[in-house]
Amino acid sequence: MTDSASTSKVSLLGTPADDPLVSAAGADGSVGLARDPSAPDLGETRGAPSKIDMHHHFCAPEWREWAARHGLIKPEKMPPWSRLDIDAAIGFMNRAGIATAVLKPMLPARYRSSAQLREAINITMQSALEVAASHPGRFSFYVPLFLDDLDASSWAVRRGLGQLGAVGVNVTANYGGVYLGDPTYDRVFHELNDASAVVDTHPHNLPDGAPGAVTVPGIPNFMCDFLLDTTRAAVNMITHRTLDRFPNIAVILPHAGGFLPYIAGRLEALGRFCDPPLEPAAVRDHLRRFYYDTVGPMPGAAALLDHVPADHLLFGTDWPAAPADTVTKLAIPALEADPALTPGQLKGIYHDNAMRLIPQLASV
Repeated sequence: MTDSASTSKVSLLGTPADDPLVSAAGADGSVGLARDPSAPDLGETRGAPSKIDMHHHFCAPEWREWAARHGLIKPEKMPPWSRLDIDAAIGFMNRAGIATAVLKPMLPARYRSSAQLREAINITMQSALEVAASHPGRFSFYVPLFLDDLDASSWAVRRGLGQLGAVGVNVTANYGGVYLGDPTYDRVFHELNDASAVVDTHPHNLPDGAPGAVTVPGIPNFMCDFLLDTTRAAVNMITHRTLDRFPNIAVILPHAGGFLPYIAGRLEALGRFCDPPLEPAAVRDHLRRFYYDTVGPMPGAAALLDHVPADHLLFGTDWPAAPADTVTKLAIPALEADPALTPGQLKGIYHDNAMRLIPQLASV
């Protein structure tokens, strides 16, 4: 594994290390899901039961200690959110009415070898597993994959999905400018297809940007670039017919699909200029088959629902990369006040859609 390949998650939000807004990957739901006594009695919101957070970042303290010991990180340079503990997570979840969070583990470092990357992934997954086991019903986790290391990714799929009971995998929209959908990743996607895996995606810096560098001075990369990164990955997957070639996987696009819903008509009209050319029917089909989380805050649902079935929308918070008050005072109220969403659709977004997608969560 080259040094450049190992940098793909050094600053997943494309912000300086001291910025509290940065991103992650991870989930495990098969570890006993009996209700934890710390879980809140949340009642219902517009008919919605307790929420399932499908976009919840996690930086394992065991990984931080290990990475610091090996000189891979400087703890004082890590973003503040990476130092939050599980008690803080549960406190936030209780305030936001969240019953269960699917963890996206974050491993931001430059790994010196494939073996070292595997060790980092294993430490992180073991930590997430222990969190899930010690707080039944409250946490699950994804397997963090680094697709620029195919051997390590194949190992992580077998380890995380096959042995540790993770509920899916998390991948980055691009690795060194090679976007999801590229045939380079087919080997791992065949394994994910065989496992009928949930493939959660997350944006990164746009290609050719220095790790952590801001593309436009004064504008954080997560403000605009991340949405474009997700959009590029989605369009590349449509162009390469990812969901047709790997029909058993379910792909989740964050931030309501980035710009994808807004350029759907443009893709249908001008997709013939892509290579290979895009048929309008393929565009419409993939838009309907992708899943979308509500992290944002999400724009008005009407534009999204023009192209996407409501049962493919999933609640997400982006905590702790997104501040708690952004979630509780802006994102959730906006979602609940959206006139395009019926009480039944909101119930699905908060809870039922995630349970259908990930049956391991059904006992929550």
